[in-house]
Formats: sequence, C-alpha cells, structure tokens
Amino acid sequence: MNKSTRVATTAGAFVIAGVTATLLNGRQRHKRRLRRGEEIEFGSVHSAKLTVTASDGVRIHAEVDEGPRKTPTVVFVHGWVETLDVWHYQRLALRDKVRMVFVDQRSHGLSGRAHANSSSIEQLADDLHVVINQLAPKGPLVLVGHSLGGMAIMQLAADHPELFGTRVKGVALVATSSGKLARSSPALRRVAPLVRVASPVLDWGRAFNSYSVIRRWGLGPNALERHVDMANEMILQAPTHVLMDFYPIFLELDLRRALKTVGKAHTVVIGGTHDQLTPLKHSRYLADHIPNAKLIAVEESGHMIPFEAHETVSDAIESLVEEAT
Repeated sequence: MNKSTRVATTAGAFVIAGVTATLLNGRQRHKRRLRRGEEIEFGSVHSAKLTVTASDGVRIHAEVDEGPRKTPTVVFVHGWVETLDVWHYQRLALRDKVRMVFVDQRSHGLSGRAHANSSSIEQLADDLHVVINQLAPKGPLVLVGHSLGGMAIMQLAADHPELFGTRVKGVALVATSSGKLARSSPALRRVAPLVRVASPVLDWGRAFNSYSVIRRWGLGPNALERHVDMANEMILQAPTHVLMDFYPIFLELDLRRALKTVGKAHTVVIGGTHDQLTPLKHSRYLADHIPNAKLIAVEESGHMIPFEAHETVSDAIESLVEEAT
C-alpha cells in the first residue's frame, strides 16, 4: 500500500468514526431533551422579531416584552456563543411585571454576521447604544449582562458615561470580567488551541462529546442535567467563526477605566465559585472597584449562572427594578 492510499484509508476511517460519534451524540442529546420534563420548553419563549440596524449596517435581532408599566426598561445582553435564550428563566420570572428588551449580539443567534474586524468590544457597546436609542429611547434603564454582555455594558459606560446615573439606574453584571482573563481563565486557555484550527473540521469536531466538555468547563460540579443540556444546545448553535472572531476580545480586554462610571448606577455583581471562564476573583475585583457595588457569590455555580442560579439572578434584577422605579 503506497503512502497516498494509506493516507486516504486513514482519513476515511477517521471520517467514518466521526460520523458515527456525531450520530450517537445527536441521539444522546435527543434523549436528554426528552428527560428535561420542561413545563415551558427551552427556546420557546419569544415575542415579535425586531431588527435594529447597527452603525456599520449589521442587522441586530431584538425582541421586546411589554410590561404593565413602561419604565424602567430592562435590557438583557447575552454572552459569547450564546443567544438571548440564555435569559429563559429570567424572562419567565419577570414577564408581565416589567418592560424587557432582549438582544442577540452581532453574529449570534438571529443577528447578522459581522466580519472579524468588527467583532470588537467597542462595536458591541455601540450596538447596545443603538438598541437603546431605538427600543428604549426614554425613561430609566436597568442593564443586565452575562459574560461578554457584561463587558459590552462596561464598554458602554466608557463610551457614554452620560447615560449612567441619569438614564441607567441599575446594572447587573453576571459572570463577567473587566480584563486580564488570558492568564487566569482555565477555560480560555483550553479554547486557545481550538481557535487556531481555522478549518471546517472544527465545526464538526465541536459536536464530539460536547455535553461532557460543557459540563466540565461551563457549569458547576452539581449542575442539573437539564441546565447542562440547555447550555449545550444553545452553544452548539453558534457557528465556529463566532468562537474565532470574538476570542481576541478576551486577550486584549481592559475595562478598568469604566468601573467608576458603572458605579453611578446601582450595581450588583454575581459570580460563581466554580466559574472556569470568568473566575470568581474577577467578580470580586468588579465589586471592589465599582463604587457601592453588591457582590453575590453563588456557591457551586459555574459560568452559566442564568441557568444554574436562575432564581438568584431574577431576584437581583427585580431588586434593581424596584430601586429604579
């Protein structure tokens, strides 16, 4: 057997094995979904689809849940490789209580794709500013951000300090950081080799045993199976280019200059004791450097706090709403 034949044979065996593993993984996901026993199925809580055009022309998908009172408006911003469905529990808890705006960040969910050079924290903050101007142009605001979403809120404070303490009355920063993640995030260190594999193989490879990977690095040690499965389902929807395009943000991030401005609004910082992506010390740093911020450390929770500790997050938001009223 010559070298070319051996290579072709090996590649063929690899593909067959991969296809088999992918099919098995798909069946396991289906079985886990059936076992969830959800009263309201994850991914089914939506309102009318709206489109906001960003300053560079990218279409941003948003949804608005109207409430019995028009103010304050709570604006929810999700994290990296997520969608607005990460707020599943908070949306259910607060529906018919307060006006809410949900956003899919550029290249995520139903929003339009952005190029790598416009996948920056500055552009995400500008997108958020455009969304606010179009969908909540008047009245007090409460901003809620998970992970990358929290970073976008902090960048908004750096770029538009005039909003904080005037219109922005409350801020919830959930499992996020103001910088220096490259050295202290175990999960990011393990993502780095994958990001360097810029090929369609990565799309296929991400589905290999993704449930176990996400359980290990995304959630706490005692996370419920349904919460792991929800995170797995949502994250697998994100194309590989989202991983690659936004990864540099975490290497370069430095939002320390924005923290005093954030503190002009009532701020709660929520972090998990077992967060492998934005370790708890980052939440502690935020709480120490944002004036009068309150820290909630969630025992045994990983990065997916909106799922794992959803009642804690919902209660914190409700408190901010009451303070902003």
